[in-house]
Amino acid sequence: MLYELRVYHVNPGKMRAIQDRFKDYVIDLFMKHDLKVTLFWEEIDEANNRLYYVVEHANMKMRNLNYDRFRNDPEWIELKRITELDGPLVNKQESIFMKNVSFFENK
Repeated sequence: MLYELRVYHVNPGKMRAIQDRFKDYVIDLFMKHDLKVTLFWEEIDEANNRLYYVVEHANMKMRNLNYDRFRNDPEWIELKRITELDGPLVNKQESIFMKNVSFFENK
């Protein structure tokens, strides 16, 4: 199993908009493309304006294939266009790839 921690540096004033986009649309679109979100956080210090979530993948090849399908989905393309009419929601996105360790059972 491959775990991807995605960190979004959200543009000022856009945190509610990106959370609503995920809640109302993106999580379902992810599921459509076999992208399983397991955890979500927002930073306690609101001045940092960061959103974090974990996506589980079978392996890197499947991760890349599923994200390619997601990014090329006409529904996503239109949703992104409409939700960013007043400017981009995210300034920067980072991905950190992780795997389980043998000495601890993650739940």
